[in-house]
This record gives sequence, C-alpha cells and structure tokens, in this order.
Amino acid sequence: MSAPPAPAHPLIEIDVDESLARALLAEQHPDLADRPLHSRMHGWDNITWRLGDDLAVRLPVREISAPLVVNEQRWLPVVGGRVPVPTPVPLRTGAPSPLYPWPWSVVPWLTGTVVAATDVAGRTAWAAQLADALAALHAEAPADAPHNPYRGVALRDRAQVVATRLESAPDLPHRDALLAAWHDGLTAPEWASPAVWVHGDPHPGNLLSDGGRLTALLDFGDLGHGDPASDLATAWLTFDAAGRAAFVARTTQRRGWDDATWRRARAWAAGLVPVFLAHPVEYPLMADVGRHAAEQLATH
Repeated sequence: MSAPPAPAHPLIEIDVDESLARALLAEQHPDLADRPLHSRMHGWDNITWRLGDDLAVRLPVREISAPLVVNEQRWLPVVGGRVPVPTPVPLRTGAPSPLYPWPWSVVPWLTGTVVAATDVAGRTAWAAQLADALAALHAEAPADAPHNPYRGVALRDRAQVVATRLESAPDLPHRDALLAAWHDGLTAPEWASPAVWVHGDPHPGNLLSDGGRLTALLDFGDLGHGDPASDLATAWLTFDAAGRAAFVARTTQRRGWDDATWRRARAWAAGLVPVFLAHPVEYPLMADVGRHAAEQLATH
C-alpha cells in the first residue's frame, strides 16, 4: 500500500481516508470490511468513520493521541456502564500494522447532534441529565485508575502553563475576567477527598443531544482520576445562566460538592478558553465554545 494520505491540516499527522479505513478493516476485521463507510468526522485527536448504520471506526490522527485510544479500550468497558447515557464502549480493537502505526477501535454509532452545533438555550432541557451522568461517573476511583496530568489535577500543577496562555493568547475575549476566575480558583482550597473518576473532556464537542435529551457522552480518552472540578467546568462551557443553574442544582443534589469545588471548576473553564480558541479555522465549533465560555465567565 502507498504511504498514508497527506494531512488535511497541521494538527493531523495521518489523514485516514476511506481507502485506508477499509484496508484496515479488511486486514483485521474482514467481516466488517464490506459495510459502507460514510459521514467522516475529525477532531483534535481522532477521525471517526461511520460504518454502516450502527458502528463507527475511531482512529487516532497523531501519535500523541494513540495512548488515548488505548485508555478507552482498557477503561471504558469498566466505567461506561455506570454512566446513565450511552457511551462508545469499544466493541472491537485494531492493532498497529504496516498499514497504520497506532491502535484503533470499532465502537457503536451513537445518535444525536453534536451539542457544540446546537442552540445554547435549548441545552437547559437536559442539564440535569448531564449532571446525573457526571455524578454517576464521579465515584471513588481504584488505585490503578489512569493518571491524566492535564485534568483532575491540582490547579497549581497547571498554573504556569495556563497563566501563560491567558496572558499571551492573541485577541482573547474578556481576558481580565478569565484571569480573575483562574486566580480565584488557585486560591480556593484544594481537593482533599479520595480521587474520583474524571471524564477529562465533557465539553459540547463530546456531547450528543436530540429532542431535548442528552443522547451520548463521548471521547473517554482523557479518562483519569482526581478532582471532579475539571469536569464540572462544563457548566460554563456548555450552558447559559439558566442551564448552568439547573446543572449546578442537580449536581449539588447528587454529590454536594462544596463552594471551593465550583470555584476550581470556574477556573478550569477559564483556563480552557484559549485552548478552544487556538484553531478557529480548523475547528470553528470549538472556537464557538471558547467564545461562549468567555462570555459566561465575564457576565455570570
């Protein structure tokens, strides 16, 4: 086989086109190789091809993302069942081969619209549902749970990197408000309870909804354990004031996190804004998430 296709943009090291995806299926899962491949989607870390009506092929697009797929393959079967909304628990796995250098997965195709592409006000209808999903996930993690150095950790561990982003990112909206939220979180008491499971990335690009319901929680590659505040940042990333109030109220009812946890969560949201805004051309929906979060943090 010839070399993999050239990247579609700088964030992609291998652009998995239809011919490569089909060749990998033929090599390792030949009973699936004749299914139609369609509706390709790509994110920062993976390309996903819909496979027939009910499956999808999920493949890393850069070397740094390959361990995230392994993380999902190892741990999502363990934690996915505790979450009361569908999750893409891998059904089959693919191994590195001469065709492609990294592990990959076949997962169920989960229906719904990517929340980042939906009206923000309409998300309030399922805010309590997301709160229930995260509350179910945020149970005490075992000693061998994976460690994510970028999520679930103490804010002080990210202080230098995040402060640099907030201070130097070009055209950052509401910079002063974001810095204030970040510094307030740094002064809040740190997480002192047993480490809980942390999704790592429950932002609107990793949620699906349909008909006023949350239909899926996606992308568990950043799964780890620690402080749930990094997950709770979705209150500002995903919702407006009404939706956030419903999310916070339901989470408080289910888990009773203290004020310090919510201060840290707000700080996490502020620190993620420049990340979402970093590639506005390649990922316009994520840039929309960043702008929305900055506005929420500045005005509420």
